[in-house]
Amino acid sequence: MEDWALIRRLVADGVPQRQVAKDLGVGRSTVARAVASTSPPKYERLEQPTTFSPFERRVRDLLAEHPQMPATVIAERVGWSGSITWFRDNVRRMRPEQRPVDPADRLVWEPGDAAQCDLWFPPAKIPLEDGSAKLLPVLVITPAHSRFVLGRMIPTRKTEDLLLGSWELLQQLGRVPRRLIWDNEPGIGRGPRRAAGVAEFMGMLATRLVLLKPRDPESKGIVERRNGWFETSFMPGRTFASPADFNTQFADWLQLANSRVVRTVKARPVDRLDADLAGMLPLPPVALQLGWRNRVRLGRDYYVRVDSNDYSVDPTAIGRLVDVTADLERVRVRLGGRVISEHARVWARGSTITDPAHVATAKVLREQFQRPRAIADNDDLTRDLADYDRAFGLTGTEAAS
Repeated sequence: MEDWALIRRLVADGVPQRQVAKDLGVGRSTVARAVASTSPPKYERLEQPTTFSPFERRVRDLLAEHPQMPATVIAERVGWSGSITWFRDNVRRMRPEQRPVDPADRLVWEPGDAAQCDLWFPPAKIPLEDGSAKLLPVLVITPAHSRFVLGRMIPTRKTEDLLLGSWELLQQLGRVPRRLIWDNEPGIGRGPRRAAGVAEFMGMLATRLVLLKPRDPESKGIVERRNGWFETSFMPGRTFASPADFNTQFADWLQLANSRVVRTVKARPVDRLDADLAGMLPLPPVALQLGWRNRVRLGRDYYVRVDSNDYSVDPTAIGRLVDVTADLERVRVRLGGRVISEHARVWARGSTITDPAHVATAKVLREQFQRPRAIADNDDLTRDLADYDRAFGLTGTEAAS
């Protein structure tokens, strides 16, 4: 390399090639090649046939038809009897060349056009009401044009909670993107199927749901990169006392995160948000009726179930139809449109939530039911025998005989 550079410098300074060859002790053809070359010289080992060479064509054919076939199976199919390590090394080198090509286009996101939605599972268990700890999902929505991030921890990944969380985040945003992009989340839908209530939700928002096909990470890469960013920038060094504590810390951090410059767009999300909002749709004029909903006849144990937890109800409603509703924060039971019971929603599973007032009312009702009924003093159970005579039409002498 040094000789090549020296030859080119001397020739460039006007030294004749013959003199350069003499001074450096190299052939004149070497000097001529160095001057004519367009790139530095490098050592390239000549390819030599190896023990793998006779099998290469057959291995390529198998990989073209079955790109994921294990190297050990390929070795068996082609009759390889040499070192399996050497065979694996060659298959590993060839495998990327035989995979089908799936080009990824550069996507351009217009203002207001789309928001990418995903669930992020923070790698830390969150303490719950019963003393247990659990990994809980965080719903993340990112408008694609501005890269503005909204997120909230939710109790479950079931449809009811996914729609409740989506509605809350869209209310924070103040507008509705024209498309909501999901990656086949079971609580939203897969393929042509939509989870119960999802189509109605999208219709009320006047937006369009886009469910991505499998193996299409580029179409949702913005929100997925944010999920990885949360784990490296938000999570380190943090502890959480409850889901509410997590949401408070996450909301505070997102205010700072949305004020940082995004490398790919060379701007801060807060600075691009107004243009994004201008292209979006308005929120529905009325609040959506979302969440857990059920109508049941209250049983003798005066409890109703929401998700996996049981909540007590005023026992005076036993035997009557009651309407049970729940959102991310509260559980309410109504009788004839009037709220008769209300509890904070518990995120732990398999819990029983009891209001002491309901227990006291049940005790009073139970005592009243078990109390013996008093018999009135004027209840005379004797009957006049003449009543029977009149009933059978017996009068006068017939009755006497």
